[in-house]
Amino acid sequence: MTTLLSASVLHASRYAPSFDGWEAVLVTHLLPIIMWSLAAVLANRFVNWASARVTSRIDSEFRYSDSLVRTESAKHQHAVIQVVSWVAIAIIYIIAAYNIIHAFGVPISALVAPATVIGAAVGFGAQRVVQDLLAGFFLITEKQYGFGDVIELTITGGSEAEGTVEDVTLRVTKLRNADGEVITVPNGQILKATNLSKDWARAVVDIPVPKQVDMGRVNELLHRVGERAFADPFMSTLLLDEPTLMGVESIDIDHMNLRMVARTLPGKQFEVGRNLRERIVRALATAGISVDATTQHMDPEAPRVENETEGSR
Repeated sequence: MTTLLSASVLHASRYAPSFDGWEAVLVTHLLPIIMWSLAAVLANRFVNWASARVTSRIDSEFRYSDSLVRTESAKHQHAVIQVVSWVAIAIIYIIAAYNIIHAFGVPISALVAPATVIGAAVGFGAQRVVQDLLAGFFLITEKQYGFGDVIELTITGGSEAEGTVEDVTLRVTKLRNADGEVITVPNGQILKATNLSKDWARAVVDIPVPKQVDMGRVNELLHRVGERAFADPFMSTLLLDEPTLMGVESIDIDHMNLRMVARTLPGKQFEVGRNLRERIVRALATAGISVDATTQHMDPEAPRVENETEGSR
């Protein structure tokens, strides 16, 4: 009976498939492909997690303010982190692709000649991409602008783009304008970048007054406006120093333009300018001085500048 059973097993084994070949395929080809694919995905997730963690740590220092008043170092670090994470992910997938091709059993040396031809073709067709990458590299290393900066870009063709920087990579810069629209500009097409929020900004206010006005009284009034603005608790957080009256900027037929300037936090020049204009209009109206060039009078009975009401704040 035992002899018959052994003969049956031997006869059946002749027709059963052999798993030796499948084990070799599994160990030498399929398993490395699966491992490298999982490793690339996990490494990608880790880079994104680490980038988000470092970025959130930078943002936590400015939790109670907006991105415009960040230090230049923080803005640059934010941009560098985005670029480094992008480059790291690209390297991870290149290494994974190399090892997956090797696991398939394809000799890498056999791909050198086709890769050279393909690289030359891509090089001619992707000159714009290479130009964008090089421009982005110098843009970031030179710290021209960073995350949160308000910038104006002059683009190839004469068009312009203005907004707040939301993302900077080696290839593109993304801006969000005042209407909430996101503008994506390839770095290689940027001809000129004007940073409106680097280190500090300046609010410039021009005040038209009639030519017959008492300049001494107007100068005293505007100096007091600047002092009150700098002493205001809210404005003092935006101003770096007291607003300064520069004097007469221009003279027209029926009026003169006086200019007041103020150094502000980055990107806050627009808000400070609006606030100063409101204060100046109220102060001039209280003193009986019209900013309308067609109305050239000053009420001699108007209260002096020392009696300016607190409402001008």
